[in-house]
Amino acid sequence: MDKGIGISGIAGRMGRLVAEEVAAAGLKLAGGVDREPGEGRWADIGALAAAADVVVDFSHASAAAANARAVAAAGCAYVIGTTGLSAADEAVLAEAARRVPIVYAANFSPGVNLVLALAERMAAALPAEAYDAEILEMHHRQKVDAPSGTAMAMGRAVARGRGHPLEGHMESGRDGHTGARTAGAIGFAALRGGQVVGEHTLLFASPTEHIALSHRAFDRRAFATGAVRAARWIHRRQPGLYGMADVLGIAPPA
Repeated sequence: MDKGIGISGIAGRMGRLVAEEVAAAGLKLAGGVDREPGEGRWADIGALAAAADVVVDFSHASAAAANARAVAAAGCAYVIGTTGLSAADEAVLAEAARRVPIVYAANFSPGVNLVLALAERMAAALPAEAYDAEILEMHHRQKVDAPSGTAMAMGRAVARGRGHPLEGHMESGRDGHTGARTAGAIGFAALRGGQVVGEHTLLFASPTEHIALSHRAFDRRAFATGAVRAARWIHRRQPGLYGMADVLGIAPPA
C-alpha cells in the first residue's frame, strides 16, 4: 500500500487497537477521523478516504450509510465492522460496493467465521422440524444493540443452511405467556453484564440430543487483527461486497 490504512473511529476502543495492529503489521497509518480533533485526524471521512488506500470503520451504525457513500465517492477500499446496521444501511453498502471493494463483517475473528461456516453446514444437515435452533450471546454492559451482530450472523448462517432467509423465522425477546415454540424458528437470547468481550453459543436441540457450537472472545485484539488482515486482502480487489469468509478462503457448502 502506498497511502496506507485510515481508521474511522480511531479514538474508540476498537480504533485504537486497529491502529496498533496496523503498526505491528508494518503497514502505514494514513490517519483517522473521530468526534474529537487530534494529531493525525482528518476533517471528515471523505478527506481520510482520499488520503488512504483502505478505510477501516468501527464507528457507529448511525454513520454507516454516510461513511459508505463518502468512501465510495473517493474510490477507496472499505472495511466495515460496525454492527447494528439496518436493512437500509446494508442497501447503501451494497450500492457502494458497485464502485469500490468492501469487506463487511459482523465479526473479524477467524474463529467466529469458522463457526459461522460450521453453523451453516450443521443447519443443512439437521432437519428444522427435528432440531430447534437457539442462539445465546453475552456481551459487556455498554453494548447498545441486541441481538449482537455476531448472533445475527449465526442466525443468518442457520437460515442459509435451511434454505430460507432469517426474516420470518426469527424469535427474540420472549416474555410472558408466549405459547409453544414455533416449528422451524431460530431463537435468540441476549445477556448483558460486566465486561464480557463476547460469548456466543448456537444450540441445536432435538428430543434425543443437543449439539452446541460455541465461541468465546477474551481480547478484542482478535477483531482488530482480523480487520487489518481484511484491509490487506481487499487492497486492489475489484469492486464488490465481500465477507470474512472470502478473506479467509472459506469455501461455501457444496
